[in-house]
Amino acid sequence: MFSLSGITPSGEAHLGNYLGAVRRWAAEPGPEDLYFVSNLHAMTTRHDPGRLRVLTDHQLALLIAAGVPRERLFVQSDLIHEHMALTWLLECTCTFGEARRMVQFKEKSQGSSSVRLGLLTYPVLMAADILLHGASEVPVGHDQNQHVELARTLARRFNTDYGDVFTVPQAVLPVAGARVRDLAVPTRKMSKSSSDGSGIVYVLDSPEAVRRKFRRAVTDGENTVRYAPDEQPGVANLLEIMAACTDTLPDDAAKGIDSYRDLKEATAEAVISLIAPVRERVLQLLEERSELQKIRAEGAERARRRSRDRLDRALSLAGLK
Repeated sequence: MFSLSGITPSGEAHLGNYLGAVRRWAAEPGPEDLYFVSNLHAMTTRHDPGRLRVLTDHQLALLIAAGVPRERLFVQSDLIHEHMALTWLLECTCTFGEARRMVQFKEKSQGSSSVRLGLLTYPVLMAADILLHGASEVPVGHDQNQHVELARTLARRFNTDYGDVFTVPQAVLPVAGARVRDLAVPTRKMSKSSSDGSGIVYVLDSPEAVRRKFRRAVTDGENTVRYAPDEQPGVANLLEIMAACTDTLPDDAAKGIDSYRDLKEATAEAVISLIAPVRERVLQLLEERSELQKIRAEGAERARRRSRDRLDRALSLAGLK
């Protein structure tokens, strides 16, 4: 049994991505777990091709720099023929009603006069990701659980109609990572899709940029450093970030800090100490490039070998070989 996890290059990776997922992937990888940059997923809305290419490299470099085992990494589009072939088989297995019922499609298409077809069929692509590589577990939050259920439905239907080829995956809740909120609006999570980057700490931010963002972090008028998420969400966010960076608890992180200024400075320094080596390694990979390209090519070949027999059998059972 192994799990499959992906990161979508819809924007620069930020502190929430690193503390909430990437650091955990590096620290606790299963012996067969796979991790990939899901760059095809970043195309369901209008995108800039050059930026997508750059962000894909950035995300891959981040996974490597964070310590995710390189033999477990690949980039989705490097297997575009395999992913697209299986996506077509699954689209011909999925019904329009099943695709249309996906909650994320309803939410993201709400009020739009021009909805791209890829937004509707994206969950089928996600199912192809999972089934192509034979993952038995998919760590997802509640917002993605419905997509894994669709993958389960399509796997069972294909197996029943054509022949047993796909593992029926199971959605699992990931180990709880740090809850990182936007520094400017601490009632919402830090997000790559936010139009305002003032409250988002990016992994590639310079130390001075990190300090500047934390100095401007929203707190409140109480000037009391305590961990009370409901009453003081801004202060709680800073304490949670510092606790995650120093492997302690938010209540303990608050001890010995008497002012918001000291809290912001201490949190900024904790973040910088944690991500500075990762940032340096990412920048090195992006500058030298040969190592990054080598790891990417090797990852693609390994992923292709792992999935080849499964895809060939599915194509044969469907009458295409």
